[in-house]
Amino acid sequence: MVRLVRAVPIRWRILSIAALNSLVVLILASMIWSGARVLSTAWDDVRQVRASDQILALLESETGRLQNLIHRYINQPSPDLFAEILLLREAVLGTLSNRASTDPMLSGSVDELERVTERFLNGFGDLRALQTKIKDTYENRVQGPARDIAALYSVIEGATGRRDAPIWPALGRSREAFTAMLVAANSYYLSLSKEAAEDARRNTETIERTVPVMIGLSDNDLQRMALEKLKQRAAALSDGLQDLSQQLASRSDLLRHSIDASQAATIAAIDALSVKMRQREQKAQQTFDRTLTNISRKVLWIAVIFIAVILVASTIIALSIRKPLHQILSAMHAITSGDYGRRVAGTDARDEVGAMARAVEVFRENAIDKRRAEDDLRASKEKAESALLELNTAQQNLIDAERLAALGGLVAGIAHEVNNPIGISLTVASSFARKATLFEADLKGDTPLRRSQLEEFVRSSHDAAHQLVANLQRAAELIQSFKQVAVDRSHAERRAFDLHEATDQIITSLKPVLKRAPIELSIDMPDGLLIDGYPGSYGQILTNLFLNAVNHAFADGRAGTISISARPRGDDVEIVFADNGAGMTPDVQRQAFDPFFTTRRNDGGTGLGLHIVYNLVTQQLGGRMMLESRLGQGTTFRIIMPRTATGAPIDADTPNDGNPQWPTRTISSS
Repeated sequence: MVRLVRAVPIRWRILSIAALNSLVVLILASMIWSGARVLSTAWDDVRQVRASDQILALLESETGRLQNLIHRYINQPSPDLFAEILLLREAVLGTLSNRASTDPMLSGSVDELERVTERFLNGFGDLRALQTKIKDTYENRVQGPARDIAALYSVIEGATGRRDAPIWPALGRSREAFTAMLVAANSYYLSLSKEAAEDARRNTETIERTVPVMIGLSDNDLQRMALEKLKQRAAALSDGLQDLSQQLASRSDLLRHSIDASQAATIAAIDALSVKMRQREQKAQQTFDRTLTNISRKVLWIAVIFIAVILVASTIIALSIRKPLHQILSAMHAITSGDYGRRVAGTDARDEVGAMARAVEVFRENAIDKRRAEDDLRASKEKAESALLELNTAQQNLIDAERLAALGGLVAGIAHEVNNPIGISLTVASSFARKATLFEADLKGDTPLRRSQLEEFVRSSHDAAHQLVANLQRAAELIQSFKQVAVDRSHAERRAFDLHEATDQIITSLKPVLKRAPIELSIDMPDGLLIDGYPGSYGQILTNLFLNAVNHAFADGRAGTISISARPRGDDVEIVFADNGAGMTPDVQRQAFDPFFTTRRNDGGTGLGLHIVYNLVTQQLGGRMMLESRLGQGTTFRIIMPRTATGAPIDADTPNDGNPQWPTRTISSS
């Protein structure tokens, strides 16, 4: 069977498996599509039922909330509560008219829902009217007589001149009953407490009983007239309390029958519809599950049958490919292990694997030829490696020499600078010594020393001392600056240093160069910017950039300006070295950092200055360096380095192949 299959090209074998898979997909897709229509219908019913159920839940929630708001409004009326009730009432009616009436599953039951809901909502209007009436009764028929009674009590007390008058005990009991009645009436109005209502009625009766007693004990016409009026207002208060009690009872009945009962009827109607929705959803879910089960069963059987067919076909096709490939693999292992005498099997087959076997045979023959060539090249390679080692050593020596060349130049310049103040100091000291000798001779002579001579000696001594101190201090500053720069350059030690202070020391050592060229120098750096790194490397970078600008940007004594600035950028610091000199062409910019590239080869340039700067910035300081230049408009070097150096010191003894793995650099001609 495998031999018969190998007569068919591999692409047709693979296409046959793909055709079988496509047939399975088509059959399964047709079955799934036919069942999907049934599933879609059942699922639409389930979704519609759930949507209808959400409308019912919304209605139930809104009516329940409306009932709570009505109870709160009755107990504590406020404009805000009333406005909220009206808004919620419109929301309930809107849900019924807009959503429930258009729902296909609720459209037949909306009339019943609207009827019970309208009754529930209309009850609030009746209840509010009754509440207004209760409020009016309480204020006009309870609080009004009570205010009159309080005024009459004051009149009676005023008309009673003596505290021991016979009317006074009865008047006290009546007034105590009146106070207790007010407290009970207020409590009853606010809380509908039956005990408070009974207390108010009992105290009102006490007031009415004490009035005749007080009339019999009165001793003037004003008292009797006030007591008669008190009797009338007490009767009016009793009638007002009775009417208030009846109205509050009517409000409780209205709440119970028109509000709570209607809301309960609404909930019952919603619950009945919810039961129907559950039944319909259950039926749709059963249809959905049954259809899904049937589809799954058919798909499983068809998948099993076709998988079996595909497995058998795939096994035969795999054997027709795997066995000859294994033979080729064995031949490749033999070739890689150096056994070139074993020929590749299956080169006579006409399929793609046979073509691979023939290609491997050619590879074996080429390997034999390659071995012969390698033997010839090995001897040549040993000679080339020796020459390359010598070349790398020479290149590293050139780089190290260039690093120290600037320091050597600075030694000569700083020696010239130091020579001036020291020479002046020597001249002043010699002159001062002669004047001291002459003064000593005058002092030891026979002629008395004049005051003018003494003042002249003191003045010249003070002048000489001042000049000596100034010039020697200048020499000390130059020596200290050069000493620090030289130590930093010759020792690759890591330490914390102030960027501004280090820059000033380096610029001081470079001032001899400035005196030979008409170049103005501008420095803009903040004080206290500390760097944890390698000050020697920073000095090498600044010196090389400065000398590069003098030799290239301002060649032939051209005047110009060099600016050095720095500013912090988070955990980094940005240093900008810019000049307004000759600038660079785009071709020069692309090669500026390459080793041994220079535009002044005939003037003794080595082409290592910027190469060393770039390596120090990117490798030792762990930073980035960018070059921006335009011909005739100057050059700007932008260095961004971390405040804490991330690289290790570059050891001059470490071998270097001259081609370090540089980070990405940015060069712009604009």
